[in-house]
Amino acid sequence: MSRPKLTLFLDVVSPFAYMAFYLTEHHRLFKQCDLTIVPIFLGGVMQMCNNRPPLQIKNKDKWISKERVRWAKQFNIPFAEKNPEPFPQLTLGAMRALCAVTLMYPNDRAILSNCFAALYQAFWVERKTISEPEIYGKIFKDVLGEQKGSEVMAKSQSKEAKDLLKANTDLAFEEGAFGLPYFVAINTKGEKESFWGFDHIGQVVDHLGIQRTLQDFKSML
Repeated sequence: MSRPKLTLFLDVVSPFAYMAFYLTEHHRLFKQCDLTIVPIFLGGVMQMCNNRPPLQIKNKDKWISKERVRWAKQFNIPFAEKNPEPFPQLTLGAMRALCAVTLMYPNDRAILSNCFAALYQAFWVERKTISEPEIYGKIFKDVLGEQKGSEVMAKSQSKEAKDLLKANTDLAFEEGAFGLPYFVAINTKGEKESFWGFDHIGQVVDHLGIQRTLQDFKSML
């Protein structure tokens, strides 16, 4: 019997995408499925959907800040008390660099995961300005080493990396995404469902057929 499969679309700019990334990488439940993480450009999805950023919607801007704190506390996810400044920031360059990592190391998921983790740590915990190439470039060099990090930065400027980010973003939109995190889950029966939002991660687990304890249910309702 094949294992359940979970695809998670991500952009570093989204705090709730960070939560989804952190939980799927660290929680034991997700060791029971094959996880694929896909770098996209959230701004592109928002534009295709004619969607407005949450911070531009009255009351919702305050609500999402409270919600972020609640979920982070519940799942012990590291977060700075305040948003990075400025916020939001343009992550197009960083996301292209992550696509460059995908192209250069297609068979090593851990490298992509480590790069995502370092960028999330820098942005949402250390509040660094990751829109600046010299800042996110250093992050890739810290993770991969000076030479490989420089190669990734050079590759991120290529048509291939830019095209991959666009293709990933188009795929997320075609799968139904209008925001992040966005999950596409396939269970062992081959049944496919999509889910939006960190607060629906319990439904993701249920669809995948992953076995969890009563305590897991309390955390993921």
